[in-house]
Amino acid sequence: MTMQSILDDTKTFMDHLGLGEEPFGVFYSDTKPENGYGPKKGIPISRELEESGKLDMQEVMKTFSCVIGNIWLARKKRGAAYISAEEYGCPGGVYYCSMMKPHLRFIEHYVSTGFEGTPLHGERYMSNPDAMREFMLKVNPRKAPAKYCIFKPLSQFSDAEKPEFVIFFARPEILTGLFTQTVFTTGDMECVVSPFGAGCTNILGWPLYYKEQGLEKAVLGGMDPSARKFMKTDELTFTVPLGLYEKMLAALPDSMFNHETDWKSVRKKVDRSAKAWGEEG
Repeated sequence: MTMQSILDDTKTFMDHLGLGEEPFGVFYSDTKPENGYGPKKGIPISRELEESGKLDMQEVMKTFSCVIGNIWLARKKRGAAYISAEEYGCPGGVYYCSMMKPHLRFIEHYVSTGFEGTPLHGERYMSNPDAMREFMLKVNPRKAPAKYCIFKPLSQFSDAEKPEFVIFFARPEILTGLFTQTVFTTGDMECVVSPFGAGCTNILGWPLYYKEQGLEKAVLGGMDPSARKFMKTDELTFTVPLGLYEKMLAALPDSMFNHETDWKSVRKKVDRSAKAWGEEG
């Protein structure tokens, strides 16, 4: 499909869903987006520096900047967000977005139980550093194909610059439509997955993992407590590889949206939700 066809069909899909905010796309480029939202340049980081005792994590964290936080700004301003190996912001996000390998061992402690005898008590999202290490090695993002990982509204793409994945931000009623359309399109009862991960892991790290495995999966995310501050109340993420998304759009005419189904009652709840949150039209 051409990008124009994708955009036209996306408008139809959004109308069916009752979704007011267009999805984002993500891709890699050697060109930094103009007026984009991203981290400041940080000190060099690597596993080698970390293991040699030459990495000062206090200095690293001085330029901390969350991937989901920068996307939140891009969403509000209808612009682009980015991350690179030099402008990394988050020592976890730079790994999940495939900009740096191997991961820093610091993350294994930071996300689990912290470092004994230090003020860093850890986020307690994983039970211990070993469990967190297993997770990091499982995700294992590929090497980035370009300098920048860029997120921007779908309408800002062209045939010369197509997204690799399409990311929706939506509440449960609309997610019902996204979920059901994915199942209808694939015929696979397990086509939507929701593994543990940071906000950026579920919009990019895990989608990359499944793509590298040759699996066509949509990833439901947004359950990372640290990223919730950068999302609307009750909102989650839903990421689909472009190839699957094109199939979902092509399947719209035969889907529940165009027939007498229970979607009509769900659609009324979508409208009530938009009214309750002051997000009508």
